[in-house]
Amino acid sequence: MKNKLKVYRAMHNMTQEELAKKLGVTRQTIIAIEKGKYDPSLRLAFKIARLFNVKIEDIFIYDENEK
Repeated sequence: MKNKLKVYRAMHNMTQEELAKKLGVTRQTIIAIEKGKYDPSLRLAFKIARLFNVKIEDIFIYDENEK
C-alpha cells in the first residue's frame, strides 16, 4: 500500500523518532511504513490519521491491483 506518511511528517516538522514515540512504535516501524515495506494495522493507521487530523485515505492509498 502506498502512503504519504513522510509528507505529513515533514509538514508537521516531526522526526521519525518523534512520530514513533507519539504512536508507541519503534522508529524502524515508521521507516518500514514510509518505504512501503510494512502496512500498519488498522488500529495504527487510525492513530496516525488522528494524530495528523486527517482521514486514513488521505495518508494511505489503497490500490486494488497491488499484490
